[in-house]
Amino acid sequence: MTLDREQALNTATVLSTALPYIQKFSGKTLVIKYGGNAMVDENLKIQFARDVVLLKTVGINPVVVHGGGPQIGDLLEKLNIESKFIDGMRVTDSATMDVVEMVLGGQVNKDIVNLINNQGGSAIGLTGKDGKLITADKLKVTRKSPEMQQPEIIDIGHVGQVRSVNTDLINMLVSSDFIPVIAPVGVDEKGQSYNINADLVAGKVAEILKAEKLMLLTNTAGLLDKQGEVLTGLNAKQVDDLIADGTIYGGMLPKIQCALDAVRAGVKRAHIIDGRVSHSILLEIFTDQGVGTLITNEKLD
Repeated sequence: MTLDREQALNTATVLSTALPYIQKFSGKTLVIKYGGNAMVDENLKIQFARDVVLLKTVGINPVVVHGGGPQIGDLLEKLNIESKFIDGMRVTDSATMDVVEMVLGGQVNKDIVNLINNQGGSAIGLTGKDGKLITADKLKVTRKSPEMQQPEIIDIGHVGQVRSVNTDLINMLVSSDFIPVIAPVGVDEKGQSYNINADLVAGKVAEILKAEKLMLLTNTAGLLDKQGEVLTGLNAKQVDDLIADGTIYGGMLPKIQCALDAVRAGVKRAHIIDGRVSHSILLEIFTDQGVGTLITNEKLD
């Protein structure tokens, strides 16, 4: 009986602690990039879905953008289609693009929608092709070395960058109490499909929606300093300095740049959080400590 009272008291304490954050963010939009371990571990998948439903239930508006690189790679391997990468981006010919659309728009997107709906939410899955949600341009990759007079332009196929986002469609869904779940496939004015990095799509969606927060789930504890400690409470200039001195490099650079671009364009705060931690989204939003790296243009208390 005592244990039950302690559990009840702990629950009440947690809810009481979360109340100021719920009040602060009620009615605000959060864009969440969903990927990494959180997307393949069964327990983390269910927790993610429950957390997203909880956000919507307390009046916060989550918009989910998902990746799916490992799932794409698995199907390409089964089909004996070779995967090639240039500067971390998958070279996407027509056959690979067909697989990308099949996996992202079909398998992965619908799995996430079902997860959320099974936890009591009302999710709707979209690709950038639905309602011209994401208009894309072909991404141009250039390389330059001291020996070259002009940069070399490398064709990596149907890989795109976001030109525009149909916010009317997203806002209509959000205002109707739906949770949009977006696959990062865009389309140009000729109807050509493009594979787009999910981080970049999430950042651009957050930017255009003027979201309160952009949250990027990763497989790391956050942005680490040279001693391996998590850095947080960073402003844009501090991040620029960390890039310049080599603290930020490699695979973390695109995520950091995405977060920087978002806050500089008006998103209040960007978070790079550890998707391997249970209920990482709730911990980041509803606690002072958080579970990752916070980047902002605001003056922090």
